[in-house]
Amino acid sequence: MKTASDARSTALIDKAWPWLTALLLRLPVAPIRRQRIYALILLLAQAGIAVTGSIVRVSGSGLGCDTWPQCHPGTFVPRAGATPMVLQVIEFGNRLLTFVLIAICLVVFLSALRARRRNDIILLAFISGLGIILQAVIGGISVLVDLHWAAVMVHFLPSMLLTWIAAMLFVRIGCPDDGNAERIYPQWLRYLAGFAATIMVLTLITGTMVTAAGPHAGDADIGPEDRLQLPIPELVSAHAGATYLLCGLVIGLVFALHAVPKVPKSLLKWGWLTVGMIVLQGVIGMTQHLNDVPEFLVPFHVAGSGAVVAFMGILWQRGYILTGGSATVTGSVEGDAEYTAKH
Repeated sequence: MKTASDARSTALIDKAWPWLTALLLRLPVAPIRRQRIYALILLLAQAGIAVTGSIVRVSGSGLGCDTWPQCHPGTFVPRAGATPMVLQVIEFGNRLLTFVLIAICLVVFLSALRARRRNDIILLAFISGLGIILQAVIGGISVLVDLHWAAVMVHFLPSMLLTWIAAMLFVRIGCPDDGNAERIYPQWLRYLAGFAATIMVLTLITGTMVTAAGPHAGDADIGPEDRLQLPIPELVSAHAGATYLLCGLVIGLVFALHAVPKVPKSLLKWGWLTVGMIVLQGVIGMTQHLNDVPEFLVPFHVAGSGAVVAFMGILWQRGYILTGGSATVTGSVEGDAEYTAKH
């Protein structure tokens, strides 16, 4: 339900930034279904840019553009002869995708503001935008330190955090602002889902450590002596153990949800889909390990990581949502009134 603080924050925007209000009034009010599509595109893009980043790494294009924010000293675009052009194009293309991601996030943010959605939705969209900018800076730093393994690790993990935030936003933006807060499954099960998410974080961290010690450094000139100096078999065992624990916890959660009365079937499907994706990730990871980490499998494994994070985020967020309410057209009472008047 929209609170008094929500109303005050909307009024504050109108008073402090009248130019923003004037700009927003020029935009159409997006129906809630369209807002949700925007949020879904953002979710896919947040997970997808990690995949393109993995392509940069396995193709050895990480230093195709050897500085940042410029591609090469004196130019923001690729330059013939600086490094092999194909490496420049791959790295530069990945950089350009950041601007596409910012544009998508801006659409989500402005559509939520225009429809006068509740604070948590606007805040999540705003955090997503800041996170994308921060990610670009971290990526730049990783180039400036010649793809040091620690910088590359730090660059990947925030992408997964932003994917989780986008998953939360995707669920919340579909709930009418004047709905009533409802627990779809008991609080103790949500604690279990939260614990599973914590183990998921451990799985991601150990996975990036395996990568940091592995063969794909992002540039052909980076030797084994510059990689994480920990034994790969032990790192793989830790990563696999975390994956097994995560899978077991999610299976337990889904079975428990089956025992809860009136849990939506769609939520149970999300649960089993999450289990299936974790199992698939395990199969891909084991295949990589047994075949000396072939390049073509790395993007699939990264894509699977993004999918698991997204599914887990949706599964967790759907445990506590707003239901009912009358603002089913745009998500807010004010937006519904304006939309109805114009249509």
